[in-house]
Amino acid sequence: MIEILLVFALAIGLGWPLGRYLARVMRGDTSVLDRVVGPVERLVYRLLGTAPNRGMSWKGYAKAFLLSNLVLGVAVWVQFMAQAWLPLNPDAIPNLRWDTALHTMVSFLTNTNQQHYTGQAQLSYLSQMVGIVGLQVITPMMGLAMVVATLRGLFGGREAMERHASTSTATTARHDVLPVTKFYREASGAGAASKGTTAPAGAQRDLGNYWVDLTRATLRFMLPLCLAWSLLLTSQGVPSTLQGGPVVAPVDASVEMKEQKIPLGPVAPMVAAKQLGTNGGGWYGPNSAVPLENPTPFSNLLETLAIILIPVAVTFMVGAFTRRRKLTALVFGTMLLMSVISTGAAVWSDGHSSTAQDVALMEGKEVRFGADASALWAALTTQTSNGSVNSMHDSLAPLTGGVAITNMLINAIWGGIGCGLSQFLVYLLLAVFLAGLMTGRTPELFGRKVEAPEVRLLAVLILLQPIVVLGFTAIALYFPSITGNSNPGFHGVSQVFYEYTSAFANNGSGFEGLGDATYWWNLSCALVLALGRYPALVVPLAIAGLMARKKPTPESSGTLHVETPTFALTLVAVIVILTVLQFTPALVLGPVAEHLALVAR
Repeated sequence: MIEILLVFALAIGLGWPLGRYLARVMRGDTSVLDRVVGPVERLVYRLLGTAPNRGMSWKGYAKAFLLSNLVLGVAVWVQFMAQAWLPLNPDAIPNLRWDTALHTMVSFLTNTNQQHYTGQAQLSYLSQMVGIVGLQVITPMMGLAMVVATLRGLFGGREAMERHASTSTATTARHDVLPVTKFYREASGAGAASKGTTAPAGAQRDLGNYWVDLTRATLRFMLPLCLAWSLLLTSQGVPSTLQGGPVVAPVDASVEMKEQKIPLGPVAPMVAAKQLGTNGGGWYGPNSAVPLENPTPFSNLLETLAIILIPVAVTFMVGAFTRRRKLTALVFGTMLLMSVISTGAAVWSDGHSSTAQDVALMEGKEVRFGADASALWAALTTQTSNGSVNSMHDSLAPLTGGVAITNMLINAIWGGIGCGLSQFLVYLLLAVFLAGLMTGRTPELFGRKVEAPEVRLLAVLILLQPIVVLGFTAIALYFPSITGNSNPGFHGVSQVFYEYTSAFANNGSGFEGLGDATYWWNLSCALVLALGRYPALVVPLAIAGLMARKKPTPESSGTLHVETPTFALTLVAVIVILTVLQFTPALVLGPVAEHLALVAR
């Protein structure tokens, strides 16, 4: 219990200043880092061929996001298939098969890190350092950039936010703020907007510059934090070397294996990036259950804290970035409420329920940490899109596994960096629409109406999840020959359902026991990974772009106020109805049925 309270206290205590700092970074405020980071940023902009003061409409922002993903994806895919011929491969690891390389590339490109390979045995140091860690650093910042642009759109665009900031607080100098005239002339293809005028209703709005947002977030926030965490983990004994692993004799001399090679490498930097970036994955196959990757109680605390640190910071960023403190209270309070309920349920189920005494439940758990620490990690890693583990989720109590699946179905308790807040905004828009229907008011959010075009896009996102997750789960279970699961009973249903839920939620954790290194699992999961990532980021951005073009209406006595405890509870109810209830049959056939069978023994 002390560790649980300590993790939450540290996450909140550190997340508050980090969130305020992150808001300054994404607003483009000047700071003491300008002299150090500024020249590097300007060099990056020149290499990318972009002007930092040039804004983008939502379509231009989305195109830049998708283009960057395409270029990175192709480069990393080729690297995985050619690693045997590239340097930094002291263990002579062969190339990955094309489908495994494709799945691995898509998995890490989508900030998921679902692994159908054994990291220490199938990837070279170069692949780990460049392909894996490189994506682990940059892809969470891509998600952050997308949600920042979405927030700008919901508040009318960057110009409207700057104008609001100048009237509410002292103006701070910014070097990347786009002049309104320049953007609207370029966006409309005409010079109708005169100097000093604002854009007319219906015109495209400036949602920021994708390349600037991505570069600033990476250089000023993610990399310094990863460096600090890497040094802390190295101090605890996590390997950080480019030398090949030593060869040792097994302790039991009677076994047929006469020697064993201990895989090492630059593990600490990867662990720092995977934990802080809600990436998951691991240098070693068993992830942070391996003593080399997680050697001490303090390293376990550091890695557990890192899972939720930045997602919590992002919730604090919202209020400072939008200049609405009550919005942070809504987002943080709602997420914290769901997180406490989820964590409490997981810890009770795995360590204190009637089934917790079953000795079989300790199989797959690291005895150095125990059941409570394992359940805490399992809850937090699925509340975010982290997916790393310090115990095998296949060995969790059935109801704990059900909690983990539910967390991923919601995907907005804290969520991934950027992605979690983006999904939260989807639920917020739906709750506003439904509340408006129930009260007879025109649905509107932040002074802009939520109308049919926006609701149709929201419906696409809500329907996409059950169609994809349940559809692929049904196909895999219908053909046992392609499933390859180790347990044909109720747990077998959970294994398959968990795999596709994890893929769609961009989480990456899994119920080990599936023969997932096959063409079916690699290709089907790669598709589900992409469907879970790109619509969830691009569609909210499109909705924000549509709403930004609308003329805001002043608040009145009939305005629905969303930043209240009553609306927060309404929002939680909407989340439960739209995510949990529609998947209840699958949960009953899997974790619930398995729990009842275990109790009845």
